[in-house]
Amino acid sequence: MKLIKLKGSKTEEDIRRELIGSHESLFNDEIRSGLLSVIKRFFPQMKTAYILFWTPEQGEDIFSLLINNDTIASVEIDRYDPNIEPIIESKQLDNTYLKGLRKYPQIRLAIALELANMDLKDVINCKSD
Repeated sequence: MKLIKLKGSKTEEDIRRELIGSHESLFNDEIRSGLLSVIKRFFPQMKTAYILFWTPEQGEDIFSLLINNDTIASVEIDRYDPNIEPIIESKQLDNTYLKGLRKYPQIRLAIALELANMDLKDVINCKSD
């Protein structure tokens, strides 16, 4: 898979900080617990996840996420009624997915992948201890 090369720019550092913050929010904040429970239910193999994009619509929130290091998920959650079943779509992360992305989303994805790979490596190291 051919990813954009990261250069260590200020933009990349800002994106990295934002992705780390949203990751911590996803796993630790009550406000994101609904999203986390949806992800765990639909992706039981999930060990880490990063919110690539969040689009607040009128009645729902739409999230684009990197699940582990190989799946892109789109999750649409009703903002007002938790009983409404979320809409989930997922794709394998591959060259076909990358082909349609503009530069900024490619940079976000490359950084999220770097972070996810570090998380997954930590999970493996913790299990072997």
